[in-house]
Amino acid sequence: MSDTASLNDRAAQPRPQPKPGILDIHAYTPGKAKAEGIADPIKLSANENALGSSPKAQAAYAEAGLKLQMYPDPKATVLRTAVAERHGLEPERLIFGCGSDEVFQILNQAYLEPGDNIVQGRYGFAGFAIGARACQAQVRLAAEPDYRIDVDELLACVDDRTRLVFLANPGNPTGTWIAFSEVRRLHEALPPGVILVLDGAYSEFVADPTFDDGLELAHGSSNIVVTHTFSKLHGLAGLRVGWGYAPLGIIEACERIRMPFNVSVPAQLAAAAALDDLDFERASVELTEQWRPWLEQQLGGLGLDVVKPSAANFVLVGFPSVPGRTAAEADAFLASRGLLVRGLHMYGLPDHLRFTIGLAAHNRALAEALAEFMQP
Repeated sequence: MSDTASLNDRAAQPRPQPKPGILDIHAYTPGKAKAEGIADPIKLSANENALGSSPKAQAAYAEAGLKLQMYPDPKATVLRTAVAERHGLEPERLIFGCGSDEVFQILNQAYLEPGDNIVQGRYGFAGFAIGARACQAQVRLAAEPDYRIDVDELLACVDDRTRLVFLANPGNPTGTWIAFSEVRRLHEALPPGVILVLDGAYSEFVADPTFDDGLELAHGSSNIVVTHTFSKLHGLAGLRVGWGYAPLGIIEACERIRMPFNVSVPAQLAAAAALDDLDFERASVELTEQWRPWLEQQLGGLGLDVVKPSAANFVLVGFPSVPGRTAAEADAFLASRGLLVRGLHMYGLPDHLRFTIGLAAHNRALAEALAEFMQP
């Protein structure tokens, strides 16, 4: 059927029809936020910062309340300057979005035509694929042996219609990561017309010296985009603000379709203030570094399959397929006790749950509840 015939067919329908493929997309399912019959559950389902957010960011947000009648700065100048100075980047090579999710969406819109494809890991962030399929592009999923990105598997999926390769490092929901030498190898093997997108949403939690978020590599490259978010380390998930660093050619293309005023006044000001609070950043990392290995040890001791090593502010845990011990049953059991965790059916991991690292009392309550659940 020709494009014209297809268009005429849609126009003749009794009600408006979305373009082909839209209704085949599985809408994103967020982590649970409520537990039936429990007024104030412990939410460990969305990898939110258990410490809240920086007092400096909160003060900036309150001040922004006096400016709500004004449109945001479309160039996000204050935040742009703060990010550029913090990371030693050229301000003109930055793009800001309503979370890093919007940066991914803009990249998909700018570079994908129907029939093109993106490549990502089998357990990659669902937002990558949603944006690509909305552009009528295909999504190629590379195998992740042992729940870890494999560069050779990614490269095996690349063909002449590949336009973007998405790599979250560390990954979500796995928490696993690859050394920077492997990221460099991936980049060197990609055709120059393919964009490598390095999603660094959890990169600030990685302490290993062989890790790097890729900003320096991107500096001299024509086909790398590095993204970061203020949702995790900085605890500003409710404000939805993220950024990307890319070559000028990519930035110029993306800026042509970025919606005006996409990052709100409170988000811009609070995010800039958050970058000035190194004490809060350190405390957030230290909380994760203290309790992540503790939780891994506790849950592993219960006979559960803890995916290690996680380098994010969460752990991924596999459950037996035996009735009475399954992930779905554990999820329901925990919810009944006011502990909300992340089921992973939409990621093709029905036997796993993801647990955000919480405060000490949260982590202990989770370990105690799972010990009760796993009792013979």
